[in-house]
Amino acid sequence: MSQTARTRPEGSDRALSEAYDTALLDLDGVVYAGGNAIAHAVESLGTAHTGGMRLAYVTNNALRTPDHVAEHLTELGIATEASDVITSAQAVARLISEQLPQGARVLVIGGEGLRVALRERGLEPVESADDDPAAVVQGFGGPDLAWGRFAEACYAIARGVPWFASNTDLTIPGARGIAPGNGAAVEVVRIATGAEPQVAGKPLPPMHRETILRTGAKRPLVVGDRLDTDIEGAFNGEVDSLLVLTGVTDGAQLLAAPPQHRPTYVDADLRGMLTGQPEVVEAGDGFRCGGYTATAAGERLELDGDGEPMDGLRALCAAAWTAGGDAACELDGGKALARLGL
Repeated sequence: MSQTARTRPEGSDRALSEAYDTALLDLDGVVYAGGNAIAHAVESLGTAHTGGMRLAYVTNNALRTPDHVAEHLTELGIATEASDVITSAQAVARLISEQLPQGARVLVIGGEGLRVALRERGLEPVESADDDPAAVVQGFGGPDLAWGRFAEACYAIARGVPWFASNTDLTIPGARGIAPGNGAAVEVVRIATGAEPQVAGKPLPPMHRETILRTGAKRPLVVGDRLDTDIEGAFNGEVDSLLVLTGVTDGAQLLAAPPQHRPTYVDADLRGMLTGQPEVVEAGDGFRCGGYTATAAGERLELDGDGEPMDGLRALCAAAWTAGGDAACELDGGKALARLGL
């Protein structure tokens, strides 16, 4: 994928599951939300896998171990091995292991996923700043993480030990809506200490490196619901991406996306992996996809025509991203999106 500013979603004559050898799938907001499978996810992934595409699940959520994630996916109807799951806990554990000696103690502010990943790298998880840790690592600990854990991190960081974070996602989608993510917890420690963590998760390079090392993907497709992690991570790794609208990103955020947040493809859900993608073409002063034509007019985006809503959204992306160029588009697309039900 070129690092020049993308001005429109790309088309594909082949199903994406045939055009790419490995899907690097986010979990929360893509495969499931609040533990329940998202509509069409199980069937779509099964069909893609049967057709020869490798499925790898790449998550910034460091709470659960790969074994637990694989077990959960299998229970949902997606046959998965632990080796198919790559977590930010694994990425941050590798990052720490490259800076500390074997056997070093690491204060864990988070869940079991972090502890397992640290042991895999020959590091010793500890629970208190008084355990003489050589580093602090912070990852999502679930809704029941005690406030006192943040104090332990602050005590150790104040003594000068390095601080690592699995990821900095401010939010996480759940069955009841959007909840605070690890990034919100990281901000608590940042404010209290004035320190800055080394971060491993998407969209930063350590996570992409961990994913490629563990999957051996030659032509990967990143599939996600977040512009600032999944899509930016694909941009940083110079690989193609598919944004699905089943998680946190809405149409307005997509139209306003700066270059590093613009996906290669856009679709409603994971069924988009099983089809080709329609081409977006120039049409007079605007852009056409399917039966829709989008234009930038004055301070707003306009949409004419009829057809599949996703085609309208793709046309609007082209008009917005072209108008935005190397920056975020500031044109008002609210009326056009409302017409599409987005």
